[in-house]
Amino acid sequence: MRVELVNIGKKYEGRENFTIRHIDLAIEDKDFCVILGPSGCGKSTLLRMIAGLNSITEGDLLFDGKRMNKVEPKDRDIAMVFQSYALYPHMTVYDNMAFSLKMRKEKKTVIHDRVKEAAELLQITEYLYSKPSEISGGQRQRVALGRAMVRKAGVFLLDEPLSNLDAKLREHMRVELVRLHKSLDTTTIYVTHDQTEAMTMATKIVLLEDGKVQQVGAPSEFYDRPQNLFVAGFIGSPTMNVFHGQMKNDLFKADDDLFTVEPNEQDKKKLQAYDGKRVVLGIRSERFFAGKAPKNQITVKIDVIEMLGKEQLLYCEFPNGKECVISEPGYFEYATDEAHNFHLDTAGLHFFSEETKVRIN
Repeated sequence: MRVELVNIGKKYEGRENFTIRHIDLAIEDKDFCVILGPSGCGKSTLLRMIAGLNSITEGDLLFDGKRMNKVEPKDRDIAMVFQSYALYPHMTVYDNMAFSLKMRKEKKTVIHDRVKEAAELLQITEYLYSKPSEISGGQRQRVALGRAMVRKAGVFLLDEPLSNLDAKLREHMRVELVRLHKSLDTTTIYVTHDQTEAMTMATKIVLLEDGKVQQVGAPSEFYDRPQNLFVAGFIGSPTMNVFHGQMKNDLFKADDDLFTVEPNEQDKKKLQAYDGKRVVLGIRSERFFAGKAPKNQITVKIDVIEMLGKEQLLYCEFPNGKECVISEPGYFEYATDEAHNFHLDTAGLHFFSEETKVRIN
């Protein structure tokens, strides 16, 4: 099912400002769309508007071209999975999964077949006659997913379903959810504040800040071409290194004379209009190369080393105290308080207007 939001806005009664405003978004049939953003940005509010649990103040919500603003949640052909599982504690796993179908007065054979099919797919068949208190958190989340699956809805809505799980189980469930999406071939809209979940699961990411869309696209676009400084700082771990400075004669001169960079020819053409103006340079931690170079070099002192096995993160300081993070292979040998030279990979530079915070294209 195709879900389209046209100039959607939400304003709660008694509040002066809109929580969400001017949201235009098209989620194609069978997309796995992740709505991402920090706490309080409006992502759960947006999901609840799609579900019909929150009213829409302005704009239109369309399912396959049909306006859904006033349609009751039960009539929207959706299935929702909540963060808290929301299972009935006195019912068995089987009854929890079958509940919505029983309320719709489906035939017993249909209910049994759908519950069995979902349980097999989620690998919880052996727990069908257990109570929620008798199974683990990860298994409860599978039951919540199964309860949504049996409805065979046109749209799956998931509101931070993995946030109550431990790190290892979250990693496992991310893979399972991607497999589940492929098996069901259903439009899925997933809300999270975790960029790792978004980057590893989504076919499309929608990044929100203060109720406004900052960027929409495939995960690789967010990492390789962030459209503004907020996106650049939110996506990526560690965070992108950012340096303020000025363009002068095709050179970027960082503040406090930290270093000078000569961009590649492609970037020089984009930056011609910014000669003499303030700009911001961004560079990912893996885009520094060890050793001296005739140009685009920095000299820093290593303050802290985080050994992660295949790589190590070097938290470095410039002479003026400005910090940056550099990623190097784990087999290279470094020690704290050592001074080292690195040079910047000009193919990995990102430039933003200091005034507008927007990417210079």
